[in-house]
Amino acid sequence: MEKSKIKKLFYLTLLFFSVLLTISLLHATAEIIERVVAFVDDKAITMSEFDENYRATVRLKPDIKKEEVLNTMINRILLMREARKLRIEAPTEDEVLREYIELKLKTFIKLTEEDIKDFYEKNRKEFGSAELDDVRDKIEEYLIEKEVNLRLKKHVEDLRSKAYIKIQLNN
Repeated sequence: MEKSKIKKLFYLTLLFFSVLLTISLLHATAEIIERVVAFVDDKAITMSEFDENYRATVRLKPDIKKEEVLNTMINRILLMREARKLRIEAPTEDEVLREYIELKLKTFIKLTEEDIKDFYEKNRKEFGSAELDDVRDKIEEYLIEKEVNLRLKKHVEDLRSKAYIKIQLNN
């Protein structure tokens, strides 16, 4: 009788180790290794994130280069980090970024009446017979957007200069 108990114990032990070995082999083969295409400080941009962004961007702008998409992703990470420091919250990242740009850059842009008149006079042909009062809002909107873009470019350059960025994208 004792011999049968030993035999059962042996088979149970063998079964246990077989199950353990099977589980560890399944785990080892099921592991997916994700390639990192860039680091921005402590944040990694993975190949799958990059591919998803690139495919979406190519649909809108077919001639865009991979480096441009990656740089946009890097800039977005840097801007989102700054927005979080200001505790800006919104339903989407795009809205967070819009609020951040509004708060950090756009509110400090002041146009004078002279700026608007100068632009109108320099571009009079573009407006045809439209009077200044008829196009004032469009001119103001254009000049503010132009200034926001200039300031945003400088701001991103400044953020990039202070960040650790390593790009590992191979075409």
